[in-house]
Amino acid sequence: MPLDRKQREGDEVLLMGNEAIARGALEAGIRVAVAYPGTPSSEIIETLSRFAETGKLYVEWSSNEKVALEVAAAGSFAGLRSLCVMKQNGVNVASDFLLHLGGSGTRAGLVLVSCDDPGALSSVNEGESRHFARLMEIPLLEPADFTEAKEIARWAFELSEAIHNVVMVRSVTRMSHASGNVVLGALPDRPVKAAFVCDGPVSDPDTGPVISTPVVAKHRLQQEKLRRAASLFEESPFNRYEGPESPELLIVTSSACLLYSREAVTILNAQNRVGILKLGTTFPLPQELIARHLRTADKILIVEEVLPFLEEQIKILVAERAGELGIKTFFGKNDSAIPMVGELNPDLVAAAVGRILKIDPPTVPAEYAEKVRELSAIAPKREQTFCPGCPHRASFWGIREALMRDGRNGFVCGDIGCYAMASLFPATGYHISRTMHSMGSATGLASGFGKFKPFGMEQPAIAVCGDSTFYHAAIPALINAVHQNSEMVFIVLDNGGTAMTGFQSHPGLDVNAMGEKVPLVDIAALCASMGVPVSTGDPFDLAGTRETLNRLMEEPGVKVLILKQACALAPEKKGKKKYKVSVDEALCRGDACGCNRICTRIFRCPGLLWNRKKKKAEVDEVICAGCGFCAKICPAGAIRCEEAAKP
Repeated sequence: MPLDRKQREGDEVLLMGNEAIARGALEAGIRVAVAYPGTPSSEIIETLSRFAETGKLYVEWSSNEKVALEVAAAGSFAGLRSLCVMKQNGVNVASDFLLHLGGSGTRAGLVLVSCDDPGALSSVNEGESRHFARLMEIPLLEPADFTEAKEIARWAFELSEAIHNVVMVRSVTRMSHASGNVVLGALPDRPVKAAFVCDGPVSDPDTGPVISTPVVAKHRLQQEKLRRAASLFEESPFNRYEGPESPELLIVTSSACLLYSREAVTILNAQNRVGILKLGTTFPLPQELIARHLRTADKILIVEEVLPFLEEQIKILVAERAGELGIKTFFGKNDSAIPMVGELNPDLVAAAVGRILKIDPPTVPAEYAEKVRELSAIAPKREQTFCPGCPHRASFWGIREALMRDGRNGFVCGDIGCYAMASLFPATGYHISRTMHSMGSATGLASGFGKFKPFGMEQPAIAVCGDSTFYHAAIPALINAVHQNSEMVFIVLDNGGTAMTGFQSHPGLDVNAMGEKVPLVDIAALCASMGVPVSTGDPFDLAGTRETLNRLMEEPGVKVLILKQACALAPEKKGKKKYKVSVDEALCRGDACGCNRICTRIFRCPGLLWNRKKKKAEVDEVICAGCGFCAKICPAGAIRCEEAAKP
């Protein structure tokens, strides 16, 4: 049940973890909520946008995470409780400002929520953000269930105001996207007037300018704030122990790993042998609390995702207090008891506990295992792929043909988004992207490749990015390429929104997160203002895309091509088909065709199927989006398009 304005204090509601975090922020009385969309974090701001109201709650999708944190900081400086949300990659982007913000301190509560993605379920890395808390010297909180997600999000604002600094809350995919029952608290309705008081002395954190200098004095103050947080953490209700008084094995864990640890102990029927210390405050550690529990056991297992963040801190604690704590045997990431990569689950934790305590995990019944094998054999194989009717598949097909015609072994520098799948064979069949790193990096890489002609490099370099990525990170790299007079083609795949994470708005649209009409920043006009020649096209126009790209690859300097076509899942396209697509079996030659089944083996749109009995291609009318692009790639003309009847 999604959060809405009708729900009241005391209601028990089934909430996604991200919704619980949003509710906690609302109960804390936030006035500013900003973010850049990124799975698994996007639902927090989407939820808050439903509560947006002029003068009561301002909600914004910012152009990138650094800007989002700066807007949130402005809210804090003006006396407004502010929330900033991002996924783990975004903390990298925001880290420049975050480093200075930690030094300058804050005024009204400011909370940074980072939603990490162990296992990279919706990312191209599983880098985690916890280490930024230690690097930036700011407190870190981690909820372990849905009620805690709400309560920690609410309390984080109080902690921020108690120490006058930003507080980081870390979630993970299984916490953000799973659901659980949450009892709602009250929503405050006290009026707040924004004002930035900045005419006091430099040394006054409440009335002076908000700056990170003098650096040494501010750094010393920042560390004092951490010590105050550590003192508060000693009595935090978000740290708790469950299990026997003197466990044979002590598990120390946090976040969703608490749920895995509980289930693992239950699977092994080891409740009387294993204790679990769950930490909700993971930096700085509540040292006295942890030491008290470490005294009760000689064997310690640290369960966490992804890297040994807790493990290293606890080992340092034991080393520093060896005289009172004695010798401990540690298990965790460094001895491979717990994997150093990927998501955890109860079976992995149970395997680790079982090895330590010499308990054999219960085996799967033979009949059950056999049934699983039978069902697995008949289950359809599902591969990562572009959606039916996706304009990106058409764009990369046009790019592929242009590069083949050019004949100089050119390549594409890819980027992050749906179109990252162009680097995979199953996604398109032609894995055209040859690099893929952080958002906007395709443009910077192509800018570099485009300067290597004096070293004998003749290959054309093409940079590709989406419209949201263009505003997020590609503009500085494009400016660099123009200024350095690099030889490159820059292609913007404009599908009308941040499609990969749910069509959130960006500066290229005339509506903001609150549904208000706002000025848009036109990509073509912005590029043209740099003196760059700009061409536009429709990716479904294969011949036009191919010819334009071949021409641009012959021209000197930086060139921009905008391929504009709405996402196949965009609201304006949903349920609407431009064409009724079919295959003329009399013309389809199947394996006998010189194309070698280019439609189903290479192009691989899910709307096209290979009928093994007939040995012909056919169209899945349910899945087909009716874009008609496949008709342009069939050399036999067997794929036919007719104007679809209007509903």
